[in-house]
Amino acid sequence: MQNKQVQFIDWGLLDYQEAWDKQEEIFAKTLAIKSDNRINNTSVSTPNYLIFTEHPHVYTLGKSGHMEYLLLDEEGLKEKEATFYKINRGGDITYHGPGQIVGYPILDLDNFFTDIHLYLRTLEDAIILTLADYGIEAGRYPGYTGVWLDPDNEKARKICAMGVRASRWVTMHGFAFNVNADLNYFGNIVPCGIDDKDVTSMERELGRKLDMEEVKSKLKQHIATLFAMELTTG
Repeated sequence: MQNKQVQFIDWGLLDYQEAWDKQEEIFAKTLAIKSDNRINNTSVSTPNYLIFTEHPHVYTLGKSGHMEYLLLDEEGLKEKEATFYKINRGGDITYHGPGQIVGYPILDLDNFFTDIHLYLRTLEDAIILTLADYGIEAGRYPGYTGVWLDPDNEKARKICAMGVRASRWVTMHGFAFNVNADLNYFGNIVPCGIDDKDVTSMERELGRKLDMEEVKSKLKQHIATLFAMELTTG
């Protein structure tokens, strides 16, 4: 079976609102194609995207999230030079910032497999494989999404958060993978609503800063392999 073509885009450091708007535009166009196909009984191909970005300091709260898990008021956000958004993904509150790979796969899962649970597990697998490339053993914490270190004992700590939205099998939002992120910013929230577990990064685990471009390259290849994608650019 031929690998499905997926356009890879790296937005670099981009304001959260701007990135959200761009996601919504792509998402809406894909849904419109699917709707036209259904109405007109046509079979126009839907596009698929894998987008990487980094954001300036920002906290985002999912639609089922709890406002009290943001521990800063408006003045506190200004002091931290951070912004805050209520958004339309699943999950609770999380942080995005420089040194973190934020991934936004905007995929029509009809082109891959129609199983959101499998979709999330496959993204987690790509992060786990990337960490293994650097000698970091990671896994899953029962009952939670995302990727964890030492998930089976009291040292459990989260290195990648996930929260997605899907409509008619089209996905948006995605994952936040802590590479060189400033972990102090997680102290201003109850991350993902979990108040008794730590958050970590590759930098903290390895004791050195990582080459972001190198990590991105390994991660996108693992995603491409696991989803049987052929990544294109431009």
